[in-house]
Amino acid sequence: MKAVTWQGTRKVSVEDVPDPGIQQPTDAVIEVTSTAICGSDLHLYEVLGPFMTAGDVIGHEPMGIVVETGSQVTHVQVGDRVVVPFNISCGHCAMCTAGLQSQCETTQVTEYGSGAALLGYSKLYGQVPGGQAQFLRVPHADYGLVKVGTELPDDRYLFLSDILPTAWQGVKYADVPAGGTLAVLGLGPVGQFCARIGLHLGARVVAIDPVPERREMASRYGVEVFDMGKDSLEAIREATSGRGPDAVVDAVGMEAHGSPVAGLAHRAASLLPDVVAKPMMQHAGVDRLQALHTAIELVRRGGTVSLSGVYGGAASPMPLLTMFDKQLQLRMGQCNVRAWTDQLMDLVEDPADPLGTADLVTHRLPLSQAPEAYEMFQKKQDGCIKVVLDPKAS
Repeated sequence: MKAVTWQGTRKVSVEDVPDPGIQQPTDAVIEVTSTAICGSDLHLYEVLGPFMTAGDVIGHEPMGIVVETGSQVTHVQVGDRVVVPFNISCGHCAMCTAGLQSQCETTQVTEYGSGAALLGYSKLYGQVPGGQAQFLRVPHADYGLVKVGTELPDDRYLFLSDILPTAWQGVKYADVPAGGTLAVLGLGPVGQFCARIGLHLGARVVAIDPVPERREMASRYGVEVFDMGKDSLEAIREATSGRGPDAVVDAVGMEAHGSPVAGLAHRAASLLPDVVAKPMMQHAGVDRLQALHTAIELVRRGGTVSLSGVYGGAASPMPLLTMFDKQLQLRMGQCNVRAWTDQLMDLVEDPADPLGTADLVTHRLPLSQAPEAYEMFQKKQDGCIKVVLDPKAS
């Protein structure tokens, strides 16, 4: 089959790789009909090379049709249309039953002290072949696969794999009071959904992003948008009685601009031999922290900062004096996808499409154009906000 493979820093290619098959009775194999490029994939593209092996199949936002099941998979059958959550969870351990599927004790990657294994996401998370491919083996499919209807297009369901529940969790963790104000930093795909979810749940939503196309998309939904800069922070404070918003979702993470030192550390780590780079990535602070520090500065006293953007530095400095003085709450974590999919399904299938799942994809390309798509997405070219790859398109 054809699959998108990691070949080095800023280098992916579409290669012929072996077809997947059933390895465990809880496995299933799906034929992929749509698979998206996630902002987190750019971390593999840019930063996490020391934990990658040339030829790794990447991608963790797929959906498709079941073509084979293991003997213990009973809730889906061959021919069913399904979405595949990006985290691999068993559904029956203590963490899963507590709604913390991203911490699944069955699939935890203990070698690296990581949580649940993830599809297509480096040795840190199990080095499981990912979903930017024509076919995908899904471990623990007996629990993980989400069966969906047959009438709506893929785009209405696809984002249940990752970014929609990630955004939902980020807003829920923000715990905006009734009638309160939510600020969203970053209007990439997750930030777009965070803003829309905040509005859907009754909050006033303001958002900051440097890219005009992203601001324009968010403004269509009634989000009050601002460019980056101190003037924007002051304008948001003035609009919130001088206090700042009740909660801030950082939907940027380590990809934030404006930190040349951290940017240099990212590039240096990617060029070092793996034996040196791995400890650096695991134990050093190598994040661009501008977005997080902005969130801490902007949020009102007694407010909440919710992290949806991914950070990777193990020793990144934090302004603890400010956080303590402002009496902030900080919530974060890899999304527990299966904890949210059931309640999101009604919104996804609502004819009114209240979260705008059909209004996010800016580029739909054949799988064969994945290298060009990654470069375009990373460089924010051509108004690119969300890319979906079609394994069947030529």
